[in-house]
Amino acid sequence: MLFTLPFPAIDPVLFEIGPFVIRWYALAYIVGLLVGWRYCLYLAGLPPRLVTRHQLDDFLLWATLGVILGGRLGYVLFYQLHEYLKEPLQIVYVWRGGMSFHGGLLGVILAMYLFARRRGLPFLALTDIVACATPIGLFLGRLANFINGELFGRPTDVPWAMVFSKTDPSGLPRHPSQLYEAALEGVVLFLVLFILVRFTRAGERIGLASGVFLIGYGLSRIVVEFFREPDAQLGFLLGGSTTMGQILSLPMIALGLVFVARARPARGALQ
Repeated sequence: MLFTLPFPAIDPVLFEIGPFVIRWYALAYIVGLLVGWRYCLYLAGLPPRLVTRHQLDDFLLWATLGVILGGRLGYVLFYQLHEYLKEPLQIVYVWRGGMSFHGGLLGVILAMYLFARRRGLPFLALTDIVACATPIGLFLGRLANFINGELFGRPTDVPWAMVFSKTDPSGLPRHPSQLYEAALEGVVLFLVLFILVRFTRAGERIGLASGVFLIGYGLSRIVVEFFREPDAQLGFLLGGSTTMGQILSLPMIALGLVFVARARPARGALQ
């Protein structure tokens, strides 16, 4: 028998009072948005200061709607469209799980575009700030995935393999790929962007931080997908070796390269 680490049996429900239930997954979204917002306020004080803290306060609600609506619709369209077409009402059953990062990203991008246009802000100046804070939410979200025992990895014999007994009927030891994603998409990407905007003049080139985020997330997701079990309803695509997560990450990398190549010094900084 292969050596495996015991999976920590953490109840997905943080606490329950009558019909009122708070799950770790919901808490990850709430804390991620709040901590990310506070970090955005800090970044607004760094050059080139094209977005005010008051404007970021107003944007928080827009970001929340973009993440939730975009994430849910993205999951429906990219991963479970056939099933939801049969029972469309289940689309609103968010508490049953099913959120797509790529869908959430598109939702936030749309929210940022509409907000920037309405307030007369430079769109890429806003995306740079939000991009730097996004790894915080990614880190917490992946930890919640791990607690739920979902989105686990492929079977393996590495010493740190885990058996997700409650959610995986096969009983096979698997990569804890949720933790790999938390490390790469969360910790590593956050540090790269923090160093970039805090200790270099890259923050004064609008669009650069956004491009680095898109490239960094896309590469991280593609790498981790080699260890993550593909979605059961989709399996492997394009010849049996590619996953939906990898396919959706390719346009992100391409767009990120465009942003980096076209990044220009900011003008009209707030004093």
